[in-house]
Amino acid sequence: MAEVTYVNEQDFNSEVIESSIPVMVDFTAVWCGPCKMVDPIVKQLAGEWEGKVKVLKCDADQNPNILMQYGIMGIPTLMLFKDGKMVERVTGYQPKDKLLGKMSPHI
Repeated sequence: MAEVTYVNEQDFNSEVIESSIPVMVDFTAVWCGPCKMVDPIVKQLAGEWEGKVKVLKCDADQNPNILMQYGIMGIPTLMLFKDGKMVERVTGYQPKDKLLGKMSPHI
């Protein structure tokens, strides 16, 4: 499993919006049970997609402006950005096959 780095309000634009490859952002929090359940799946996808998709995490508690900007009301929320635009969004725990079904068409 790959390690996933965190993005914050200061580098969100450069790391996500301006990325030349698709970016999946896992909006998460340390206290969130479902976030802990989805974490191993996110790390697996980061390894499988290496070089094709950048996978990042964003701490919901430390970056409230990003959550407000994208209307995120619940976590975990996984969002896929392509060419600077959000193209897919999944909220709540989903098994790996469901996540792949939603994200793969955009990659």
